[in-house]
Amino acid sequence: MSRRIGLCLFLCASVSLCFSVVASDGVRVVVLGIAQDGGVPHIGCRQELCLRARRDCTRRQRVASLGIVDDRSGARFLIDATPDLPAQIEALPGAVKDRRRPVDGILLTHAHVGHYTGLMYLGREALGAGAVPVYATPRMAAFLRANGPWSLLVSQGHIDLREIAPGQPVELTPLLKVTAFTVPHRDELSDTVGFRVQGPSRTLLYIPDIDKWEKWDRRLEDEVASADLALLDATFYEAAEIPGRSIRDIPHPLVPETVERLSAAALARRVLFIHLNHTNRLLWDTAARRGLERRGFRLAREGQVERL
Repeated sequence: MSRRIGLCLFLCASVSLCFSVVASDGVRVVVLGIAQDGGVPHIGCRQELCLRARRDCTRRQRVASLGIVDDRSGARFLIDATPDLPAQIEALPGAVKDRRRPVDGILLTHAHVGHYTGLMYLGREALGAGAVPVYATPRMAAFLRANGPWSLLVSQGHIDLREIAPGQPVELTPLLKVTAFTVPHRDELSDTVGFRVQGPSRTLLYIPDIDKWEKWDRRLEDEVASADLALLDATFYEAAEIPGRSIRDIPHPLVPETVERLSAAALARRVLFIHLNHTNRLLWDTAARRGLERRGFRLAREGQVERL
């Protein structure tokens, strides 16, 4: 067991090193995880995918998150603070200038467990961070201010909440702008946003969660066409894959539905699927994955780097 733990630590360190040696003078986006909020292995899961991941740490899948690095300024950002935040910060390329502020900002999409609860590691029980900028919509920011333990992060100065209005671009660095936009998604505690990330030469669309594309007040096809790369919600492949639970309670677009909407080759080649539930066959079914690739689509993979 100790040998396996040592191997896992070595591999994690090696991955971080591999990310850090491809610096440029532009903006890089790094996929830091591809799984739905519960990750892989998933709590309570007894399927072979999860059993293997418990035996072998190299088969684990971290929760979906993106890292953004401006190599010219050295600034580093995260989209979402997942339960895997400590490991994802370690895997983020670039140098840490201040131990108590390991990133220059965290952009939050919404208040579901896989997207904001990693903020807990910034508190005094863990890092004791110093005013890490956290970008959130007014409703999301109000939720954090009003509810413990998140309110302590604000009152004790561990995070610096910065409200962003959907539709209004925010300049993070001279080379990097982000724009939040609202999407419909079970907004029990906050609203939900995706992000358009604009670098010096390319634009990325990030939508890890949405109820259904047809509920959105925008056309998915138009939004993907206006970006160079689109990382889209691929939580479920089929409605029956979660026995004992109704997909009506946790709606997401099924992967085949998204594929049909974006079947034109010019759109398909822009798409990377992300935020896969542990029940999604694309995580283990080689034939299903190859069928997707034959149509021009790809799965995001942890460690993947894209330049903007």
